[in-house]
Amino acid sequence: MKEYDSLVIGGGPAGVTAALYLMRSGMTVAFAEMLSPGGQLLMTEDIENYPGFPKGIKGYELADLFAAHLEGYHYDKYSDTVKEIQHAPLANKVRIGDEWILAKTIIICTGARYKKLGLPNEERLTGRGISYCALCDGNFFRGQTVGVVGGGNSALEESLYLSKLVKKLHLIHRREDFRATKCVQDKVCIIPDIDIIRSSAVTAIHGEDSLTGVTIRNLATGEERDLALDGLFIFVGYEPIKDYYPEGLTADAGGFIITDTEMVTNLPGIFAAGDCRSKTCRQVATAVGDGATAANSAFHYLEKN
Repeated sequence: MKEYDSLVIGGGPAGVTAALYLMRSGMTVAFAEMLSPGGQLLMTEDIENYPGFPKGIKGYELADLFAAHLEGYHYDKYSDTVKEIQHAPLANKVRIGDEWILAKTIIICTGARYKKLGLPNEERLTGRGISYCALCDGNFFRGQTVGVVGGGNSALEESLYLSKLVKKLHLIHRREDFRATKCVQDKVCIIPDIDIIRSSAVTAIHGEDSLTGVTIRNLATGEERDLALDGLFIFVGYEPIKDYYPEGLTADAGGFIITDTEMVTNLPGIFAAGDCRSKTCRQVATAVGDGATAANSAFHYLEKN
């Protein structure tokens, strides 16, 4: 059974940064990531608020730069799913796919995935009109009519991207006011092909072989109406990827891992960084900071013990 000073789980900005800092500290590192490094960067069209890129940068371009920064360092890459963690101080047993390894410390950086509405037909029509990634699937709806559900930065930023492709976009938000930053709201509100439907929620999804439309309810009046759609993009928040969490790991009500400011969890030798952590700001910049802090904490934990 292979043994490492640290296992980093997840290849987004937090995971890449943590792995980089660990390797520069001379620690032996295992890096578990099923896909290419980048995480949600690979599903993001434009990033305009990452320091150093005043004109913005494409998500995949930033992901490529992150991956390139790891080149030349030695680490073992595991391209499979982490199935189980059996926690023990300085001797964590971890099953990745069908293989077991030992890790003295673990940094969890698996981020979060998009939440679903939880409505009938949603699962069945996913990939048949329903999507959670505009960059991945937007081109399939070129010249058609789509809906976007949500009111945060992701929903509005994806609406901006989709508006360049589709004929008409209905932006459906359950509140009167958006949660997205004002600069993004201002861009959305001036695009004539975006129809903003406020204080409304999707209550039903229609379609047999593919999506044909939705029913929306005005939450102020209770009035319902049907809306014909070729596609529906859902951005209603995130939930952590937590199937493999070790027993006893403390998380908040939403399943996000609770840490202190040094990314330390309640289990000795286990740290968390990035979007899987319980916090209010989930951005590339904060994930990078979390990853650096977690690696520093793991290094000092090993030095002390």
